[in-house]
Amino acid sequence: MSTRFSLATSWIVDRRWLSSLLVVALSLIAIGGYVAPEKITRALGITTDRSLETPTDDLDDTSEDSDSERPPEVETIPTSGFDVVIVVESEQFFTSQGSEAIRSIVRNLEAQDYVDNILWMDKIPSLNIFGLNEPLLPNREAAPERFAKSKQNAREHPLINGQFLSDDGNTLLLMVRFNYLFVDDESIFISGIRETAEQELANHPNVDMDFFVTGRVPFRLTAQSSQQDNQLKYQSIAYGMIILMSMVLFRGIVAVGIVAAAPFLGVFWTLGFVRYLGLQMNPFIDVVLPILVALVAFTDGVHLMVQIRHERATGLKGLDAAREGVRKVGLACFLTSLTTAVGFGSLALANHELVRDFGYCCVFGVGLAFLSVVLAIPLACSTWLGQRIHIGYGKGYVDRNINRISGIVDIVLRYPRRMSAVGIILSLVLFSISLTLRPDDRLGDLLPTYTEPAIANQKMDVAMGGLSQASITIKWDSKDDEQAKNIELFQILQEIDELLTAEKLIGHPISIYNLLEALPGSGPPATRISMLDLLPPSLKRSYYTPENRVAQVKFRVQDLGIATYGPVFQRIQDGTNRIISNHSGFSMSLGGAPIWRWENIYQIVVDLVTSLGTAAIIIFFILACVYRSLRIGIISILPNLFPLCVAGTYLALTGQALEIVTVCAFTCCLGIAVDDTIHFLTRYVEEKKETSDESEAIRKAFTSVGTALIMTTLVLVCGFMTVMLSEAREHRIFASMGAITVASALFGDLVFLPAILKTFSAKKRA
Repeated sequence: MSTRFSLATSWIVDRRWLSSLLVVALSLIAIGGYVAPEKITRALGITTDRSLETPTDDLDDTSEDSDSERPPEVETIPTSGFDVVIVVESEQFFTSQGSEAIRSIVRNLEAQDYVDNILWMDKIPSLNIFGLNEPLLPNREAAPERFAKSKQNAREHPLINGQFLSDDGNTLLLMVRFNYLFVDDESIFISGIRETAEQELANHPNVDMDFFVTGRVPFRLTAQSSQQDNQLKYQSIAYGMIILMSMVLFRGIVAVGIVAAAPFLGVFWTLGFVRYLGLQMNPFIDVVLPILVALVAFTDGVHLMVQIRHERATGLKGLDAAREGVRKVGLACFLTSLTTAVGFGSLALANHELVRDFGYCCVFGVGLAFLSVVLAIPLACSTWLGQRIHIGYGKGYVDRNINRISGIVDIVLRYPRRMSAVGIILSLVLFSISLTLRPDDRLGDLLPTYTEPAIANQKMDVAMGGLSQASITIKWDSKDDEQAKNIELFQILQEIDELLTAEKLIGHPISIYNLLEALPGSGPPATRISMLDLLPPSLKRSYYTPENRVAQVKFRVQDLGIATYGPVFQRIQDGTNRIISNHSGFSMSLGGAPIWRWENIYQIVVDLVTSLGTAAIIIFFILACVYRSLRIGIISILPNLFPLCVAGTYLALTGQALEIVTVCAFTCCLGIAVDDTIHFLTRYVEEKKETSDESEAIRKAFTSVGTALIMTTLVLVCGFMTVMLSEAREHRIFASMGAITVASALFGDLVFLPAILKTFSAKKRA
């Protein structure tokens, strides 16, 4: 296999003009992606319009009735789905000066060209059976007793309390829709509209109010801004760290420059190609992908450069040393790229579009990273640049101490069976701990905690029971005996209200049952349902559509994660099934963004875990086929699963959950961790051809690749650690898992891999 590969790749050095032409061609294509990707794809007839389902879409209102279900010419009152939600905090809303201030602020905001309309407490119809439209917030001339009465009325109004006003009356929501024709600056959506409100408040010096802006548009803009800031900042830090670590480890400025060129080209090509697909705004692709490609390319580049420097130090000229380096290390680099691509590519099995696209782009990136390594480094080393790359070889810190480190291998080889048993038992224990992880997902994790939308979301959780809304939709299948159906519907809604009220994490359920209960009087369901016509049409039609035989119950949900709400939603679902089983002709369904996330996040995680298992099986199958040994394929399992078990245990012990980002990290880290094993096994197989002594073959394999293994691990860990400086929680989780996985992978390759190789070999000879 090694011979055939060296023959197939000999053109890289022997026909340098062809290699140079390929580098130029790939660079020009990438430049086209940076400059004008749409024009090029349009000219080629390729469609790249991708409607990504982003996590911030969870703030959109998915629970409102569709237009086809709404009776014509009836304006309902939505409580979600607005562009911006202004959270206003004050203890003076129900005072003379406070009421005047908030009304003045709303008028001033609505006077802005970019504001289409604002829905707030003062625009909600009162529940007055006599049809008198009394304002819920009195004018400033009203007496204090009138304000106190109005505050009590607002707190008793089911569509105001918990929807537009907090229980204590100190938090008020302004729901804003924008006229995008007049929006010329994205800052309007957050700081602009808040500053406009604060400027108007300055005209009321005796009133204290605090404004916080959130909603789907501020949330999305903040997430994108944080992502873009992180992209340049932490990529620069990571690349700088790579160069710094390379200078320390290589002790040769020319060698550092050549090795650094490979990841630079790999990232440059990858991001250029990704722009043709229109996926650069994917949070994983935008920030994580470039660093991963750089680290993967650097890993293989270090192995190749160490080998070429070794050949140059033995007296070979630049061209011959480059050829010999590709011959001895090229196959291992190809296998690491192939297995890493399999690890990344397995993400394409997921249902979540963000994850699938990340997987596709990682496959592109790994392939281009491999080309950048096997093209750029041999080309540079075979020119005048390679004349002095061996300067400093053997003088680096790792080179000078490799014999001391190899003592670990000697100790392991003395007790191979014991160390193998320790490795297997330890991996099983860590694996069992990892199984305690449970799926979770929180919308707020996408934002830095100090940003305004994140702070406003936290305030919404406390004051209003959450920003997101879920719903229960009730349908019935017959128009016969409408009065009887309405009475039965009222009974169903009453049972649902009792079910939801019993859940402490469910905030302010509302339906026509709550609206009817707020009307004066009491009595059996038949009496209460007869008062439907007394409700304002805009209120009634918001939750009840008799023409389509549909009614809804809506409730607020805090951003505490699906791990917290999973049991709650399950109890609600079981409860609604129990209720509906006692009422023939009726059906119920749960809906809304929180319910969608609960129902789908488990499937997403299952898909990702399946892709992880599929990647592991394919990787081990590839290794068994390449090395023509089922024994080696089995041997490679432990040192590659051990680091994943370590990372899983770290998550479990630190109280973290199994999120999309963590499973992505598991899959990607499997592809990276297997690199060291492949380089070790490739050299071990070559050394076995020279000696029948198993221990000697293992020692020589470590001596040959140990320097590169340790150097790449140090650089990878440092690279991942730089990402931990990111403000985005997902990036920090990904980076911490990457650092832990790579470090523990080196431990597995230094301790468990030699022990298992020795143990299995001994059994075979016996």
